[in-house]
Amino acid sequence: MALFTRHPTKTNFIFDEQEALLANPYVRSVADSKSPLHWIDAFHRDFWGLPPERSIGSYRPIPNLVWRALWGVGAREQTPFLHHWVNVLMHGINGALVTVIAMHVTRNRRTAWLSGLAFTACALLTESVSGVVGLADVLGATGALFALYALRWKPWIMFAGVFAGVTFGLFSKESALACVPAIPVFALLTSQLTFPEKPQRWTRALISFAAAALAFVFYVELRRRAFQAPLPAEFSIDANIGKSLPHRAFAGLMRWYGQPGLPRDPLNNPLVSADMPHRVAGALRVYARGLWQLIFPKTLSGDYSSPQEPIPDVLVFPESIVGALAMVLPFPAAIWFGVRAWLRSNKDESIEVGGPYRASVVTLDKARDLAPLVCALCLWVVFFYFPVSNIPVLLPTVRAERFWYFPAIATSMLLGMTLDTLFEETKIRVLYRRFAFAFVIFFFVFQSVAARRHANDYTDDLAFWDATRNAVPRSAKAHLNYSVMKGARGDLEERLVGNGEALRLSPDWPMANVYYGDTLCRLHRSKESIPYYERGFELAYNDVNLIALGLQCLWDEKELAEDKPLRSDLSERAAKFPGSWYDYLIKDMIANGIEHNGVDPKHRPRGYNEGPKE
Repeated sequence: MALFTRHPTKTNFIFDEQEALLANPYVRSVADSKSPLHWIDAFHRDFWGLPPERSIGSYRPIPNLVWRALWGVGAREQTPFLHHWVNVLMHGINGALVTVIAMHVTRNRRTAWLSGLAFTACALLTESVSGVVGLADVLGATGALFALYALRWKPWIMFAGVFAGVTFGLFSKESALACVPAIPVFALLTSQLTFPEKPQRWTRALISFAAAALAFVFYVELRRRAFQAPLPAEFSIDANIGKSLPHRAFAGLMRWYGQPGLPRDPLNNPLVSADMPHRVAGALRVYARGLWQLIFPKTLSGDYSSPQEPIPDVLVFPESIVGALAMVLPFPAAIWFGVRAWLRSNKDESIEVGGPYRASVVTLDKARDLAPLVCALCLWVVFFYFPVSNIPVLLPTVRAERFWYFPAIATSMLLGMTLDTLFEETKIRVLYRRFAFAFVIFFFVFQSVAARRHANDYTDDLAFWDATRNAVPRSAKAHLNYSVMKGARGDLEERLVGNGEALRLSPDWPMANVYYGDTLCRLHRSKESIPYYERGFELAYNDVNLIALGLQCLWDEKELAEDKPLRSDLSERAAKFPGSWYDYLIKDMIANGIEHNGVDPKHRPRGYNEGPKE
């Protein structure tokens, strides 16, 4: 609570929270007795409350159920605080689960407390905990942690626990699908720690795999029936005729999985424009930077849009090498240390575990060899990050700190073990022990300060985008959104400056062009705005919101009057895009502009902090 809680009264709806709550017809319908939407419709709507044919790919019913319940008890337009505070409370529960699981597998109380503290205070998780939309990640991780906790139970009770945990995780966040390989691998490599007398490694691994796989199949089949979204054309049978067997197999798997089409915007994810080798290199660079942020979160941001994370110019560079090693090496290491632990467990003598995996300063029982646990945790990081790495499937965004919520479960345990080792290795010399104590204190203070500072960025929308543009100065979206927040508060001159910076960073971005023109227009410099409007309209000739925004201001400034040349000029330009929104809106305004006082109100964009349009 001390690290992540937002101000109860000063906060407002920030970034995606406006779409997830204010514009979510499913969430808001609980307060409307005439609404056709019912509680069960959470399973027929996407994360944003939209029907399948309008979905952008996110299917997470459980967060929607939570938000609807809170909206029903009064957490509405005034403040998102109660919605946000659920994240904080659930994050605390997840930290407690990390502590208990670490205690169970290491049998070391100090390691357990350090692991739980490392997870709870992890500054990189601020976006998930302090942002309302992060509830999906937090609840998804709760399911994954419950499944991990269930590994300590008897086999058939464990089956039920893993199934329940993975099912809950999947209906909270799609990323929980990584539980299918991660949970059984964790069981395989840690069973001798949990059950030293009778590990039953393969039995427990197979049972946990069956439970996780059954939960995954149940999730997919229910979603396929309740939420029949159109599939991307690239996965169709016709699109994969003549391709290699792996390509056809992957496309077939995606057709069964039923993943709705994901938006592909080069501004949010420039890797959509890269070939496969450069895409992988860029993804590995982002992976390496995320690993570094876990340890040293000097800079944290809620956005990494283009050109902040551009396509790399070369394939091999330090960050791509580090990312590749971190993603590949855990697999051979797990095999080596897993086999070694199995061989050692068949011997009668005790072993003394030294180095970074030591759990005690005395000779240990054979079951306390923690090297396989380290491998299991490293594999956990890879399993959960790989699906969101932009390597197997392109995502709507190139990089997001919320992607690290699941991997941080494992990295926190690794940090707990490492920090505990500092105490053990320096126990002989008092000076070194004091140094170790000071280092651990510094580490947690640094993480806590970074988390609190980043949580302060979520005070309100203006603070959020101001902090974001300073943290990632090459993000065009950050500058544009900051300018919009300034404009909403009446500071049009500052809005013009921010618009200009966004346009400089991304000159071909339609929104940057239209918004720059719109700012000039609102400053009553409408003639200067025309070139920017025209370029923006042609770049986004089918974006009804952008075009309607610009046309309305031009109408209000009398630039589209019958005697103005711009009227015929825009008509000629729009005619180059027959059947587009650009063409339709121009014709409709000429025919009905006087009646509607500009653009037809039903086509005007939703206002800032406004609920869903009918």
